[in-house]
Amino acid sequence: MTSTDDSVIRLGTRPSRLAKIQATQVADWVRAHSGREVMLIEISTPGDASSAPISEFSTVGVFVSSLRAALLRGDIDVAVHSYKDLPTAPHPGLTIAAVPTREDPRDVLVARAGQNLLELVPGSRVGTGSPRRTAQLNALQLGLDVVGIRGNVDTRLSAVASGVVDAVVVARAGLARLGRLDEVTETLDPIQILPAPAQGALAVECRTDDADVVRVLSALDDPAARATVTAERALLAALEAGCTAPVGALCELAEGEDGPELFLRANVTAIDGSAAVRSSAVGPPEEAAELGRLLATELLDLGAEDLLGAAPKTSMSSEATGNRAADTNAVGMRNR
Repeated sequence: MTSTDDSVIRLGTRPSRLAKIQATQVADWVRAHSGREVMLIEISTPGDASSAPISEFSTVGVFVSSLRAALLRGDIDVAVHSYKDLPTAPHPGLTIAAVPTREDPRDVLVARAGQNLLELVPGSRVGTGSPRRTAQLNALQLGLDVVGIRGNVDTRLSAVASGVVDAVVVARAGLARLGRLDEVTETLDPIQILPAPAQGALAVECRTDDADVVRVLSALDDPAARATVTAERALLAALEAGCTAPVGALCELAEGEDGPELFLRANVTAIDGSAAVRSSAVGPPEEAAELGRLLATELLDLGAEDLLGAAPKTSMSSEATGNRAADTNAVGMRNR
């Protein structure tokens, strides 16, 4: 089914508060740029229906599969995803028509007593549902008790307020969209914890053959956001790792000596924090995907495959026993 120039655009969203805020923002942009009417349609996904940790699901894309199926059936015209939730492999018949301006991709700490990360006493219970955050927190060797916690952002913040945990680490972007940045006690430097690939970015998806909607959505695309996300996700794909793997990546666009350039850094960390490989590379925006693939090759040469293969699917807590890390720069790209 293909929309027409004057038809209502049906936009699919997950039912969570954050997802609906993100979808409403995209709907407002579409109305402003095209003058078209947009109707939100809520669609539950397997990830919404289960309280199990995401790393325990046997299939990928648990937060996007139902939305994509609705797109392909013609039930909706557009789906809005948190980009980091998407599988790295392209989906036949669908295209990411827009990557809007990206929110700050960094992680933040929300601590009940207002501390920053280094002020938390050993034994403090820090909640996260992410193997990546678990691994990097353990690698800091602060003696924290990193515990698994599942639920939406509101649920995780409630766990801090109620004393279930002393602090949580969550994405800054989610709190920004929910209007809860005042609860942040520290924005974590990427030197401490690298965010997930594509964190803070939205993916606005539609059917490849729906030329009308592709045209409408293209006005929302931010080239800088698309380039940085492309590099990060190309790295993730080349590592053959999913969104729950202990992989951190951050790509930034800056003005270099010869024009705009991408600076990509990434790490792969053992869940217990005992080992990590880290690397970085620089390249032009038009070669974003190649930059990601080259950096992934460098990480694999440094031993990332062993760390990814050893990462348990269900373990979310372990005390670091030391940290040995390799730092280098990717072959074929300039140092920054």
